[in-house]
Amino acid sequence: MEEKPETNEKLWTGKFVLLTLCNLLLFLNLQMLTPSFPAYVKEQFGASDFTVSLVISLFAFAAVVARIFTGKVLQPKNSKTILLLGLSIVILATAGYVWAGTIAFLLVMRIVFGVGFGMTSTTFPTLASNVIPPKRMGEGMGYFGLSSSLAMSIAPVIGLWILGQFGFVALSASAVVLVIAIIPMLRIIQPAAPVHAMRENKEGQANQTGTPQIPSSKQQISKQPFPTGSGTSGASGRGIWLPAFLNLLLSITYGGLISFLALFGKEVHIDNVGWFFLCNAFAMVLIRPVSGKIFDKKGHWAVLPPGALLTVIGLVLVSQASSVPTLLTAALFYGLGYGIIQPSIQAWMIKQVSPAKRGMANGLFLNSIDLGIALGAMLLGAVASASSYGVMYRLSAGCMVLFLVVYLLSQLLERRAKAAASREEIGV
Repeated sequence: MEEKPETNEKLWTGKFVLLTLCNLLLFLNLQMLTPSFPAYVKEQFGASDFTVSLVISLFAFAAVVARIFTGKVLQPKNSKTILLLGLSIVILATAGYVWAGTIAFLLVMRIVFGVGFGMTSTTFPTLASNVIPPKRMGEGMGYFGLSSSLAMSIAPVIGLWILGQFGFVALSASAVVLVIAIIPMLRIIQPAAPVHAMRENKEGQANQTGTPQIPSSKQQISKQPFPTGSGTSGASGRGIWLPAFLNLLLSITYGGLISFLALFGKEVHIDNVGWFFLCNAFAMVLIRPVSGKIFDKKGHWAVLPPGALLTVIGLVLVSQASSVPTLLTAALFYGLGYGIIQPSIQAWMIKQVSPAKRGMANGLFLNSIDLGIALGAMLLGAVASASSYGVMYRLSAGCMVLFLVVYLLSQLLERRAKAAASREEIGV
């Protein structure tokens, strides 16, 4: 009997589209409020710069802690409960900003918001990875990641406009509405077991009835000279620490950009540096689908080195920028590199673990971003204080050189270990 074609290779299913849209709404909520908080806190409470930094850092710390626990307990059977709980916390905390009569209560609301955001931002990509075919994981996570990239590019503009026109109450209400809009979609999105787990279950049933069993991806992986990371060696989760560290290095550079680019513009007399982030987002949107397909066909070795080189070029150009055209050119290079690296690392981490541990992998991926941005703001800020922003961005480019060195060394050691294992098997 002729074998039926694989129906699970379809990427754009209804669940995947809805999950991507939910993630977009969640990040719109975050990115609309974040750039407005410094001005609101200073105006409403007369807070110091240190207190303003607490408003941002306490949220990030709470999200990091929440993701650790969410990643450990997240399973398909309880994912919907975790989502509803996390969304409820986000809604209450967002509404609570308006009722915060003291800076202490506002800081408590930021911690609560971080907990809810950490839970939901871990669960959505985990559910998305469960409905993406394994052979299209890089492409799928690239498209899914576009939702957060799009939010990063348009939400700050929308949020600042609402704040200026209607005030912080209207801004908070708009953010609440965005999260409430997610809840009806959850009734349609029924959590499912990972696609390849269902496939392996069917293969096992077929084998019991006497039908020849098709080798699973784990059995075939040994034939690939450059594995994409779905081998059994990573099933315990040990194989995700290298990509997490690489993502941390990348995020350090981004922390330097979002924290100090406006001040750098004043130092070199460039107006409207905000165009950098728009061009950066455009480049990321442009490259993500392409890089995802390359990752799926060739593996991470084919995308991470060129992505790192593009990022280095972008940061060096930023450090030398003295005009808007140069800054925009830097944004395009940096956006291409960032758009290649980040979704590829996320797909790599997901493929390194068993389906039951995808929540843990996604939590670590997101935490490496938050921690990297925080480290970038602190460490690179210290460098800028001691020298200049130009020197700071050149040092930031050094982080990506380290990224490239660490990655290439790890691949060399991995190949040597596999060659030694092969020689032992054949008795050489």
